[in-house]
Amino acid sequence: MKDLTDKEAAELDAYYTTHVPKVGPNEGGFFANCTRRLVAVDDLSAAYIRSACEAEHKTPAEIVGQLVREKIAASA
Repeated sequence: MKDLTDKEAAELDAYYTTHVPKVGPNEGGFFANCTRRLVAVDDLSAAYIRSACEAEHKTPAEIVGQLVREKIAASA
């Protein structure tokens, strides 16, 4: 990526100074979305997820997603 000239930098500064980004409750960046996914679980659930991760070589999100899909399929 090439460096900005002083003129280009000044134009960008002027633009973002006068055009403030609009944010709402459903909008956010990567880190904001990650913190919304953080959920505390009890020790037994954490131990189960941890052991399932090691046994199946999956991430905790994949294990939880698999459990949710199984539960939905069982109730359908």
